[in-house]
Amino acid sequence: MPPNTTASTGQQPGKSGRRKGRKARLIVLVLVLALIGGVAYGSYWSISTVRASFPQTKGTLTLKGLSGPVEVKRDNYGIPQIYASSDADLFMAQGYVQAQDRFYEMDVRRHMASGRLSEMFGKSQVDNDEFLRTLGWDRVAKQEYDTKLSATTKKYLQAYAEGVNSYLQGKDGEDISLEYAALGFTNDYKPQAWTPVDSISWLKAMAWDLRGNMQDEIDRALLTSRLGPKQIADLYPQYPYSRNKAIVQEGQYSELAGAFQQGGTSGSSGTNGTSGTNGTGGTSTGTASGGSGTSGTASGTSGTASGASGTAGLDSQLGGLTRVLDDLPPAVGVNGDGIGSNSWVVGGEHTISGKPLLANDPHLSPSLPSVWYQMGLHCRSVSSTCQYDVSGYTFAGMPGVIIGHNQDIAWGMTNSGVDVTDLYLEKITGDGYLYDGKVKPFETREETIKVAGGSPKKIVVRETNNGPLLSDRDEELVKVGRKATVDTAAPDRGDGYGVALRWTALQPGRTMDAVFAMDKAKNWTDFRKAASQFEVPSQNLIYADNENHIGYTLPGKIPLREESDNGSIPAPGWDPEYRWTGYIPQAALPYEYDPERGYIVTANQAVIDPDKYPYTLTADWGYGARSQRITDLIQSKIKDGGKISTDDMRQMQLDNSSEVARLLVPTLLKIDPENKDVREAQKLLEGWDYTQDADSAAAAYFNAVWRNVLKLAFGNKLPKELRPKGQCLWVEPVNTTGPADEAEKVRECGQRDPDKAQPDGGDRWFEVVRKLMDQPDSEWWSTPKVGTRPAAHNRDQLFKRAMIDARWELTAKLGKDIDSWSWGRLHRLFLKNQTLGTAGPEFIQYALNRGPWELGGGEATVNATGWNAAGGYGVVWVPSMRMVVNLGDLDKSKWINLTGASGHAYSAHYVDQTDKWADGELLPWAFSDQAVEKSTSDKLVLKP
Repeated sequence: MPPNTTASTGQQPGKSGRRKGRKARLIVLVLVLALIGGVAYGSYWSISTVRASFPQTKGTLTLKGLSGPVEVKRDNYGIPQIYASSDADLFMAQGYVQAQDRFYEMDVRRHMASGRLSEMFGKSQVDNDEFLRTLGWDRVAKQEYDTKLSATTKKYLQAYAEGVNSYLQGKDGEDISLEYAALGFTNDYKPQAWTPVDSISWLKAMAWDLRGNMQDEIDRALLTSRLGPKQIADLYPQYPYSRNKAIVQEGQYSELAGAFQQGGTSGSSGTNGTSGTNGTGGTSTGTASGGSGTSGTASGTSGTASGASGTAGLDSQLGGLTRVLDDLPPAVGVNGDGIGSNSWVVGGEHTISGKPLLANDPHLSPSLPSVWYQMGLHCRSVSSTCQYDVSGYTFAGMPGVIIGHNQDIAWGMTNSGVDVTDLYLEKITGDGYLYDGKVKPFETREETIKVAGGSPKKIVVRETNNGPLLSDRDEELVKVGRKATVDTAAPDRGDGYGVALRWTALQPGRTMDAVFAMDKAKNWTDFRKAASQFEVPSQNLIYADNENHIGYTLPGKIPLREESDNGSIPAPGWDPEYRWTGYIPQAALPYEYDPERGYIVTANQAVIDPDKYPYTLTADWGYGARSQRITDLIQSKIKDGGKISTDDMRQMQLDNSSEVARLLVPTLLKIDPENKDVREAQKLLEGWDYTQDADSAAAAYFNAVWRNVLKLAFGNKLPKELRPKGQCLWVEPVNTTGPADEAEKVRECGQRDPDKAQPDGGDRWFEVVRKLMDQPDSEWWSTPKVGTRPAAHNRDQLFKRAMIDARWELTAKLGKDIDSWSWGRLHRLFLKNQTLGTAGPEFIQYALNRGPWELGGGEATVNATGWNAAGGYGVVWVPSMRMVVNLGDLDKSKWINLTGASGHAYSAHYVDQTDKWADGELLPWAFSDQAVEKSTSDKLVLKP
């Protein structure tokens, strides 16, 4: 599963051609595969090989272990709705059906989560496996299964595993998926039985991708090598609470009056949504806003972790850690400033139906198949022995439904971004580490990594009281602190400092219990009780029910830190003052129920104003560009008594408006470029409404200007560890952004994966530029002359330079004729199979990959088809699904997936939803027995 491998992706035709040409391409493909396979491997791939793994979706099958018959009804898109008479039968059938459609994906996921990718893909994955074994996700998952989860949850997990294994029984790899036939060319890997722990491990992988501010923690420390405290503070501005509202505005944070011994009364959650009067919150311990300690703590002003941060030794160490992180395959998403999700709920007083509407579209890395799997789980009659009637999105490999609705309530999720990880510098001494003036022994374990086609490798994992030593896993990381300058309170460096990770997901929890409990919740009280067990990853949960209530709650295991430590930079592990002191009590986490305004919006913005809350949740919120735009759209609809429809919610999900264009374009239009070709491009911005449609030439030019503004003002001044690979520059000496004598400059090449480099153009950078717009002579606006491109010494000169650079960049990419320009030609989505589609033989890549699609939308817009401004214009994260739930009539709800139900290449349901997804369409979402029966095209009966 190697990432960062140059892949040749089959260029598929447009929408109509894609449909009409499927059968013809399949025939051609099979001939090519047969020829190449026969010549290169002595194997013959036939049509039967390609189709062997397609699932049986009609007729009758025997499934040993069922207590009664189960029906699997699939619609025209292959989406299954399962009907059973007991909970165990329901989840057993879910395992069987998901394995039919997606077992290869499930198998890869569990190998990633357990650090066993090398067993499938050989020695290229040994480094990844070493890192993942060091984290030990599967060990924690087993502890959860053995010690934390309820007996009922274990029963469901076991039933699910039995269903998966019933599907696998008697099948060779090529009978399960085309990818196994391809793997057979190079190794003799055979799929193994599924276990309940395999399902739980996936929650850890999901939590890793949604872990919060760990990258910001690294970046702030790395920035100190080139930038001073004020400059770093400029790049991490305070969250704009007055402009971009926090999620919780009328709600509260405690059910226990006086819980924090401060003023104000706390209300209860149960009386028709009256939440009482908020406690005033007193003074926050630390800061809860992104960079609100910009004088130092959030931005690393002093650049120290007991004096150890910001030095050459730590730069090397953290740069090495970043390279390890870049190489890890994503589980569900990437971790960066721009990535996030949208969800919002509108109460019945503002909707046409008179009942709530709830929308959700999580933004994650594009993958093929989509990370989401749509399905319904229905008890024929809901009772104590069969408790579920739920439909929505889940992950292949996990029982239950993660996001969706049942017969009474609906819910959605966005990543909260709370700070649940900390990096610790550790003073290593012999076989132990220093803590509180004493040497403590490591906890150690030996791990054996099996390697397909090679010899096994053994590693030793060492852990401190803060967590596993990540620095044992990379040659760069062992240099920890060798050159670090430390203050007199720090221990002697000796052979250097190590780096340990403390993370809430490395402790056993009950999130799997929460999934099943949410699926059968009947009201707000049930839902909050279920959510309180959703410990990792911490998510913003929005809620609606058919009794016309709406709500929000923040669950999660969120650490408490001493006032001296806000978790924004690496901390000294030897100092007890930097240990976590506990966790915020669940009853003390913010929530909101039936607010007077009649709607709740979550889009990764701040959860609550720190002046109203006594605990630090994070120093690194998203900056609220999307959330405020959604709020503005809702307010524009409901003003003067207007009502919102299901389709209005869909249209809001597709909003392409660029908030940064709205900020910059008036200034760009005042600039007078001398070059006629640049003036011609500038005219595209005249009268532009700031929407980023795929066919918009103005959007193409503006985004190119924005990218070049960021590069000139900031990117060229960042340390090499943050800049994209391949970008080599003669840069200024450290600790200055002003012009330097050419003789003083040094050549440095970027080291970060382009999709994860900085400045990425997310809404943090919107806020950085917004604040600097009123400082036209700021040193950030200076950039040197390059060739014939003029130097800049103020804002307008830099904007002019960016307009020139953008014009010639797009001329090279799209041609000189601006009439042929369009945003979609730059902003393209490729869907790649995450294993052989990125690193397999070219003909396998063609077989498995799809695209491109030319998309509208953009970075930090509601229609968040994200791109990284440091790396290019290609789509790197997407709304991975979209849904709108109508609580007035659940059968009028709508949904769509990024790809399709099937993981089988050339199945009719491989990417059959993608064209509609790209066009912003939603599919009907049948829920009632009658609606499901009417939509059914295939019916399979599973019998005991």
